[in-house]
Amino acid sequence: MQVYIEVAFLENFLLDGVLLYLALACARLKISAWRLLLASALGAVEAIVFPLFPLPAWAAYLVKFMGGALLAVIAAKGRPKQICIATAFFFLFTFALGGLLTAVYSFFGIQYEAGTGYLVEQAPAGLVAGVAAVFAIVLVRAAKSMYRYCRQQRQLLPCTLRVGDREVHWKGYADSGNNLFFRGVPVCVTSSLGLLALFGRQELHEAGRMTVTTVNGGRDSPVFACDRLDIRAAGETYSRKGVYLTVGDVGDNFQLILNTALMEA
Repeated sequence: MQVYIEVAFLENFLLDGVLLYLALACARLKISAWRLLLASALGAVEAIVFPLFPLPAWAAYLVKFMGGALLAVIAAKGRPKQICIATAFFFLFTFALGGLLTAVYSFFGIQYEAGTGYLVEQAPAGLVAGVAAVFAIVLVRAAKSMYRYCRQQRQLLPCTLRVGDREVHWKGYADSGNNLFFRGVPVCVTSSLGLLALFGRQELHEAGRMTVTTVNGGRDSPVFACDRLDIRAAGETYSRKGVYLTVGDVGDNFQLILNTALMEA
């Protein structure tokens, strides 16, 4: 098999660049272009030079591990904890992409030497680039979804609502942008099923009606009085007497959209 050094360098340079970029992004580190390019170039050189020196299995794994860690340290810029997280992401993504490429090679009949991972025949550069691109796109989407979910979970606060002798325990969403007020009092949003759970079978008495403006336009909505609202945040309980509720669309993971004025208080 003939191996063209420039092709091998470019291929490994691009792969290391993609993996390092993904690792830094997932670790929430600021990405420095020159650091990323330098680390990618060193990784490409290492990939070319490494097979030229026969080493025992344990030494080969040690060199690979230390080399990968060095690349992550060079590319990353931040606190030691963040750099360690970026290094862990880099190794995780490297193993994941390596396993994916191995599966693709097997599917297309590209042979490699078992136990070493070295290809017996050169894989098409387009195939490697395509697999790496798909891997990066899927990973970026998954990471965004994960961070969005974690951010939302941090904004969910335990809430207790009381009306008369009835009491419900809900999750309230804090970072909502809800600035609704009725007669100068903050208004929280819940669903129609939430109102039924809170008031039970007793007759609902409207405290009034208000116009609620959303991205879909304005609508006339009833307002109901809640005797007391307790919000558990930062290890403390904040209580507010006389809070209004109105009907609206809420998420699947919470039952109450809190007013921003309550969170500021």
